Amino acid sequence: MADTNLENLKMIEESARAFALQHIKPHVMEWDESQFFPMDMFHEMGQHGFLGVLVPEEYGGSGLGYQEYITIITEIAKICGSIGLSVAAHNSLCTNHILTFGSEEIKKKYLPKLASGEWIGAWGLTEANTGSDAMRMQCVAKKDGDHWVLNGTKNWITHGISGHVAVVLARTGDLLDSRGISAFVVERSNPGFKAGKKENKLGMRASETAELIFEDCRVHESQMLGNEGEGFIQAMKILDGGRISIAALSIGIAKGAYEAAVAYAKEREQFGKAIINFQAIGFKLADMATKIEAAELLTRQAADLKMRGEKMTKQSAMAKYYASEICVEVSTDAVQVFGGYGYTKDFPVEKFYRDSKLCTIGEGTSEIQKLVIAREIQKA
Repeated sequence: MADTNLENLKMIEESARAFALQHIKPHVMEWDESQFFPMDMFHEMGQHGFLGVLVPEEYGGSGLGYQEYITIITEIAKICGSIGLSVAAHNSLCTNHILTFGSEEIKKKYLPKLASGEWIGAWGLTEANTGSDAMRMQCVAKKDGDHWVLNGTKNWITHGISGHVAVVLARTGDLLDSRGISAFVVERSNPGFKAGKKENKLGMRASETAELIFEDCRVHESQMLGNEGEGFIQAMKILDGGRISIAALSIGIAKGAYEAAVAYAKEREQFGKAIINFQAIGFKLADMATKIEAAELLTRQAADLKMRGEKMTKQSAMAKYYASEICVEVSTDAVQVFGGYGYTKDFPVEKFYRDSKLCTIGEGTSEIQKLVIAREIQKA
């Protein structure tokens, strides 16, 4: 990476950090406790270019790459995993799916609104009975003249209630046929499209997760992304990039927990000296720092391959798998460094601890990542 790029990266890092400290940090626990999704703050994030990071400037985006994207997600997640998750889902799932597979007309119609934060995006793949097993989806779309009629439900959808527009995967062909699924852009105002139950979650509580319900929802054929039957293949490609997002989110949460633990270990005294001077604590911090460094290198390697247009399925799966697992380990260790105080809501590490677990589940569980990695090894 050239020095000028590193300088740009540093500027972007400082900008994201300053925004997070000013607009997010004062409200973290309040939003978490009440499960409040701060829509107004997201509109403001759009004005700062954080909601159209990968979108070219011609569509109103920031026109940045994946290295800058990792930096932005990481800095936001260091302050609040919930907001980091919502920024990641908006950018890499809904917005990126439209950017990657939308017609010129669809891109001009939706990307400026999504990139500016005027609209928030959702992405609907998962259903109640089809998480990893997406080809058994029950949400169907049937052709009726120049429209498709959608019926079914999507679950665990980020921005399921507040999202202005959703990219929805629905079955247009036979069950278990990878060419039997298509992707549609559906606006919230569409008759027959409504939100369902909001999930009451362990962590990431300020990031809204809810059902999408479709009852005879008519969508014009021009709202299809790509061609009929391409939806599943598109979704798998979007998830390749999405894994970089969740890896970055994991790194941010881990860094937030680690930095809090280091600061506390320098201040907390026992037996007449700061606990960072005890080998048990020093070694724990050393392990945490090493894991974070390794996770970030894996993630930035995957981003480098992505930016060069090279295949990165294995690398992104490795980055997501490793970063999410160490996120849980580091945040667990951070609670241990804090001792009893770590178990209270007066200190930040209990929230990092709660937020961390979703990273090993969302956008493909750790088990699915290992499956992807194993398949790529077999192909080699």
